[in-house]
Amino acid sequence: MHMHSYAGMGTTTISLSDEAYKALKSQKKEGESFSELILRKFGKGSPAAIKAVITRLGPDSESADSIEKTSRELRKNFKTRKVEL
Repeated sequence: MHMHSYAGMGTTTISLSDEAYKALKSQKKEGESFSELILRKFGKGSPAAIKAVITRLGPDSESADSIEKTSRELRKNFKTRKVEL
């Protein structure tokens, strides 16, 4: 399992299976970051493109469990703020 964290304006840590990491890495151009690759492949706000890749790669219960766990943690820690206009 590969875990990568990217520094920059906003950062997110993602987990990939070795197979997914190799597939992603094989698509990188020289000098291109993984973030740039993902934006090039999927574009901004392209759920259909992301779904197509996930469908092509097939189910990954480990990733699904990780996403579900992270989603629960985010919802648990979510706080709203009252803003006066």
